[in-house]
Amino acid sequence: MHRTLSTEKNMKPIPVALVGCGMSARTFHLPLLAASDDFRLTALVSSRPQPDVAVAQYADTAAMLAQSDAELVVITAPNAVHFSLAAQCLAAGRHVVLEKPMVNTVAEGRELMALAAGAGRLLSVFHNRRWDSDFLTLQALLARGELGALRFFESRWDRFRPEVRDRWRENPGVGAGIWYDLGAHLLDQALTLFGMPQAVTGNCRALRPGSPTVDYAHVQLHYPDFEAVLHTSPYSCTPVARFRVEGDRGNFVKFGLDVQEAQLKAGMSPRDAAYGREDAAQFGTHYTPDGDARTVPPVRGDFAAYYRNVAAALRGEAPLAVTAEDALWVIYLTELAQQSSDAGKRLAVDVAAV
Repeated sequence: MHRTLSTEKNMKPIPVALVGCGMSARTFHLPLLAASDDFRLTALVSSRPQPDVAVAQYADTAAMLAQSDAELVVITAPNAVHFSLAAQCLAAGRHVVLEKPMVNTVAEGRELMALAAGAGRLLSVFHNRRWDSDFLTLQALLARGELGALRFFESRWDRFRPEVRDRWRENPGVGAGIWYDLGAHLLDQALTLFGMPQAVTGNCRALRPGSPTVDYAHVQLHYPDFEAVLHTSPYSCTPVARFRVEGDRGNFVKFGLDVQEAQLKAGMSPRDAAYGREDAAQFGTHYTPDGDARTVPPVRGDFAAYYRNVAAALRGEAPLAVTAEDALWVIYLTELAQQSSDAGKRLAVDVAAV
């Protein structure tokens, strides 16, 4: 259990340092923190000067920890250094939020959790896709039991990116490849909905010519009464359902990605009344056996809810929504699916693995 902030500090915005200033930081973390009354960005660690970010800047994390008043450190650096940077910040007595994936191995995750527990510091992972509009809508639909008993779940995140690009996510190295990237979102959403499966069958491979890392994944999660499929391909340029869910009383189908990432990239503030709201053309559809098809009004997307919860947890006002244990199960299944793919067989889940 992490220590909460003092009563005096509860009254003020929580000082935050951001480590890394790449796509994730600029698309998600900077605008979400800027729109929050709960936090005050006080420091940035970046290998290059960022003149448009008006806070104290440091070339390395050690200097920031020595000189900054940040109580929370948000780490958006490449996956390969998640563990080392988080361990450094926890040892310095800071609370830590990591970009997904949390780390690259279960062993690293266990060590970070032990460090956080020993230091009495919060450790969480930015699994923001729990607050996608379509996911929240599906979650509510399932909670209402409108599809009946679940029998099949398919979650796809496809792109058309046939050319290999020179960037760390696609270059060889620990934590690289699409399965560690988009797979973390797909797995976290499935685990949030259904909990741990009994077994996993993975097909994680490089499909593009010359690709040195995994760029295609088709992973089956085997549950006692239903099957779940998680899929991502670099060659999809036709409309494909983001979610397809089949129950014994009906189906739910949803096309298109959540709008929040595109809105943030376009400069929309999370405070904007239109933020997180989809156009009617993107609404999901509920199909029933009698041929009826009705659109399902979506729940508004809300990535900012992640940081509201982190603030509330730091102040002792709410339990942490995305725990380190949650994120570690994602890493466990990430590794297990790749092991299944390498072995060419279904592998059982070890519920004592984390």
